[in-house]
Amino acid sequence: MFRQNKFFFPFLIVLLVIVLLCAIAFGAVAILPAHMFSALQHFLQGKGPANIYEGVFLQLRLPRVLLCAITGAILSVSGVLMQGLFRNPIVEPGLVGTSSGAALGASIVFVMAPQFSPAIKSLAGPLLMPIVAFFGALLATYAVYSLAKNAKRVSIMSLLLVGIAINAVCLSGMGFMSYIARDAQARSITFWNLGNFSGSTWQQVFIVGTVATIIFIVSLRYSKQLNALLLGEEEAIYLGVDPDKLKRRIMLLNTAMVAVATAFVGVITFVGLIVPHVLRLLIGSDNKRLLPASMLLGAILLTLADMFGRLILAPAEVPIGIITSLVGAPVFIILLKKFNLLQQKGGYNA
Repeated sequence: MFRQNKFFFPFLIVLLVIVLLCAIAFGAVAILPAHMFSALQHFLQGKGPANIYEGVFLQLRLPRVLLCAITGAILSVSGVLMQGLFRNPIVEPGLVGTSSGAALGASIVFVMAPQFSPAIKSLAGPLLMPIVAFFGALLATYAVYSLAKNAKRVSIMSLLLVGIAINAVCLSGMGFMSYIARDAQARSITFWNLGNFSGSTWQQVFIVGTVATIIFIVSLRYSKQLNALLLGEEEAIYLGVDPDKLKRRIMLLNTAMVAVATAFVGVITFVGLIVPHVLRLLIGSDNKRLLPASMLLGAILLTLADMFGRLILAPAEVPIGIITSLVGAPVFIILLKKFNLLQQKGGYNA
């Protein structure tokens, strides 16, 4: 529909700006455009917030909305990379262990950080949780891929089944961490596993944004190789692509950005599944267009979901993971039916 439409990307950019402004303006405390402008003006002049509205805008609402948009872009790009890597449109980080592995790593930090040596804490600093989450995500993703691989081919059914098993193992680990944790730590793990942007800070925006920007730029360099991989591994080799090397690099890139985002905002599922699938219907499967489009649309949809979660029970909040799962699960079922993975075959296959 929009494969050759030159206005598609400008439309997404304009829509993203509108959604970001609405997400900043609406909430338990309404922020008018005049408050935004004056707050930015005072900030550039080196002055503090002049009133509560400027304070909410600079210290709470703006970092939250920016972190939400960046996280949406990360999860969507991750979905594109994973689906291109496995050549299947129903793969996303939450289904292949990446998110749950990162969640387990972050849960370990929540509970065990007081026992870490001061040297480790001072060396890692604010990156302690992202680093542990990265290794947890990398280990879980590699385990799923290795166990699902058979005869140099990854079966999507094996991938889903192994992903379920690895997710269960990670959930068991998180359950154990919650069991041995203190009440405050257990409560933090519970809410964190539902996904939450309420504690967003400028430091988190800087860390996640920096990692995302670097990985986005690198990912775009692999768009042609991912396009070649869509033809099959043998055909990709004929076109000069090393599939094994490409898989290792894409898995590292994907794991790094998902782990960093998950470490700060918790587990948010199905965004990486919905956005790439919608965009393939609109603009096709060319990763050179699909990757940047997924950044924009992912940021738009997750920001909308977060705004909806803040408004539906204001001044209370609905965790964003609940909203994305509520919308994403039916879409996932539809995709499974579309690819005939829920059809019973009778006999021993029933």
